[in-house]
Amino acid sequence: MLLLSALISGFGLGSMYGLMALGFTMTYAVSGTVNFAQGSSMMLGAVLCFTFAQTLGWPMWLAVLLALAACALYGVLVEVLAVRPFARQGSNAWLMSTVALGIVLDNLVLHTFGKEPRNLPSPLALSSIELGGVGLGVYPLQLLIPVVGLVLAALLHTVLRRTRWGKALLAVVQNRDAARLMGIPITRAIAVAFAISTLLAGVAGVLIAPLFNVNADMGTLFGLKAFAVAILGGITSAWGVMIAGLLFGMAEALVTATLGSGYTQMISFGLVIVVLAIRPNGLFGRAQVNKV
Repeated sequence: MLLLSALISGFGLGSMYGLMALGFTMTYAVSGTVNFAQGSSMMLGAVLCFTFAQTLGWPMWLAVLLALAACALYGVLVEVLAVRPFARQGSNAWLMSTVALGIVLDNLVLHTFGKEPRNLPSPLALSSIELGGVGLGVYPLQLLIPVVGLVLAALLHTVLRRTRWGKALLAVVQNRDAARLMGIPITRAIAVAFAISTLLAGVAGVLIAPLFNVNADMGTLFGLKAFAVAILGGITSAWGVMIAGLLFGMAEALVTATLGSGYTQMISFGLVIVVLAIRPNGLFGRAQVNKV
């Protein structure tokens, strides 16, 4: 029963990693860059949802919508302020500037929201699921998170591969000059990609907030793990990063349940190194072919 509970919990946690990793996939597929403030985006979604719902007393549905809208807007600001000026010059300084912007947001929230962790109540995280009269230690919300994650992964894959708008986005990174000649608004497409990226992180934050305490530092480790998942799954594959997230989350939960939390990070990240040594392009990634 303990292992079953750990697997279900890991499935939910892994789905959250996958959601955040989808954001890395989105920006990399469109612009060849990633947003290292993704963890801060997740934290922003959780903090704003708590503020709107608990502090201001607004309806939960409105709080969620406004929090996600703010996350999307934050993604546009990241692209405009921390990525676009450097990418236009062919500089990789956006690597550090996105990290710096995330740290600025973390500290801004720390000084306004406070450093005390707070709990966001949810009817889906009040009582655990029972099986045969025995509690599994798993909340209904932990089963909802994988559903949301898989649906969003399927939606993102379908939009990028099957729709005209999605193909236009992918064309931006493949050949910008050709995309521009075809009338694709390059700047707007990249900004939209970053907005979707932080929106996905915000969804993860809103979903995970009732299960973890909401605080200004909550996104740091989650963001690092999400990037590891993105690389592990093959950053160009939406399905790949989602599956990698599930595997990573379940591996974490199993290690915690069997060996204790002290070994969780050491073994889970060690496994990432081993897998990447065997599959340098990730589990579902493909090596780029350079034409000459």
